[in-house]
Amino acid sequence: MNWIILIIAGLFETSFAFCLGKAKQATGIEVYWWYGGFLIALIISMVLLIKATQTLPIGTAYAVWTGIGAVGTALLGILVFKEPADFWRLFFIITLIISVAGLKFVSH
Repeated sequence: MNWIILIIAGLFETSFAFCLGKAKQATGIEVYWWYGGFLIALIISMVLLIKATQTLPIGTAYAVWTGIGAVGTALLGILVFKEPADFWRLFFIITLIISVAGLKFVSH
């Protein structure tokens, strides 16, 4: 169950990074809505990370959490914010996914 909580925490990490990107593009009062979403996603992500680390090793949990956030944010950058999707960028995203999955499989 704590692995599921950790995955959800990582998705919320991606969400708060997404909100930052959208706030950068927004104007007027809309900026504050995106920053509000950032704070809510940040709090949820941290609370879930704390919950997951009560039973999972901190080193593994933190690496998986940041890995999910990094991969999710990089993919959102490509898909939503029109960042480049060249070979090396995709190669290292895949490498990061393999590394995060490997940490999950070797942890007890």
